[in-house]
Amino acid sequence: MGHAEFTLRDQLQPRRISLDEYWMPFTPNRDFKSDPKMVVRAEGMYYWNDRGEKLIDASSGLFCVNAGHGRKEIADAVHRQLLELDFIAPFLRAHPKSFELAGRIAELTPGDLNRIFFVNSGSEAVDTAMKVALAYHQARGQGGRNMFVSRERAYHGVNFGGVALSGIVNNRRKFGPGVPGVAHMRHTHLKENYFTQGEAAQGAELADDLQRFVTLYGAENIAACFIEPIAGSTGCLVPPKGYLKRVREICDQHGILLVFDEVICGFGRTGKAFAAQSFGVTPDVMTMAKGLTNGAQPMGAVAISERIHDTIVAAAQDGAIEFFHGYTYSGHPAPCAAGLATLDIYRNEGLFERGAALSPYFLDGLWSLKDLPAVADLRGYGMLAAIEVHPAGGPGARGHLLQKKLFDSGLHLKTTGDSALVAPPLIAEKAHIDSMVDILRKTLAAI
Repeated sequence: MGHAEFTLRDQLQPRRISLDEYWMPFTPNRDFKSDPKMVVRAEGMYYWNDRGEKLIDASSGLFCVNAGHGRKEIADAVHRQLLELDFIAPFLRAHPKSFELAGRIAELTPGDLNRIFFVNSGSEAVDTAMKVALAYHQARGQGGRNMFVSRERAYHGVNFGGVALSGIVNNRRKFGPGVPGVAHMRHTHLKENYFTQGEAAQGAELADDLQRFVTLYGAENIAACFIEPIAGSTGCLVPPKGYLKRVREICDQHGILLVFDEVICGFGRTGKAFAAQSFGVTPDVMTMAKGLTNGAQPMGAVAISERIHDTIVAAAQDGAIEFFHGYTYSGHPAPCAAGLATLDIYRNEGLFERGAALSPYFLDGLWSLKDLPAVADLRGYGMLAAIEVHPAGGPGARGHLLQKKLFDSGLHLKTTGDSALVAPPLIAEKAHIDSMVDILRKTLAAI
């Protein structure tokens, strides 16, 4: 490969930087380096590129920045924390803010999901949840339950456990057989539900795939079923009416744990703290990340039912470690400070409620694009939606072109394949939605 450089023009004197050393994640690196999309500043609803041009953020960064960019409250909290206590080992030691943040999260979680295990990302949260499920069944004398059920088109992170759960082929095809014992239910993206706002009428019966696996493999061998309440990364697949409740019923009937992956849906994206509350279904375990710190610090967490936690703890001998798992940076002081400041903003500014109130206007704005020839489908719930375009030039090629054209036109969003994901910060106002829709219309009409 040849040498690649880029001239940054964000300062008075332009400067050259090498693009060779950094290997970018989930990016066609050669394509990027031939036409870099560089961002140097962010505030509120906006990014700025190195030429000083403003871009509206239509994806909350990567579904993280629910309270908008550049929140001084969060930056100041992290700064103070690093000066006071920069690090303490999370094994056999602790600091007060880890307990405070766990308590604040437990105030938001549904049911008895009041035991919080801290990690550093959504991927780590998923693998932690898998271990929790296995440890729970071991503790109650059902160690044969070591299979997992996931879904086609699912995304559960990039660690080996999450890759095994994944139903997106490109996340799996290069990495060998991976973790065995995972069965995949069918996805819920049905043609009869195209262009439906919210929960569609058709498809609840697809939940019975879980019952089929019980019949095929035996309930006594299945530890947990992992589901994104809204399948996010694959392109915003909203569950059909009754689907999640049917999955919950089958899990209860057969002693299978239900795990909701709320890494994208959590912290107001669906109008409530978590999608579990929006859809009226409480899981046994729930993963979260992204919006937990408003994207300002890497952090994830797993919320676990008290029943599961207490069973695992009670099975260990007195004085013994109950759960042999954790990370060097679990509950790190700086992300905990960021998390507490973020939750204060959500509460004080009523951002979950603001998102719920803006959602109809947001979805109606996107549905106004239905007439464009390039648009193949629209899906959405709350403040999360997808615009799927008809493929051209191979799967994903048109979607990739779309996100590049949108960036050049002043709008940032994420695409997966031929689906553009729209998830603006919850501080958005109607004028911001109007700007997004205007740029989307002009760009979609031109591709």
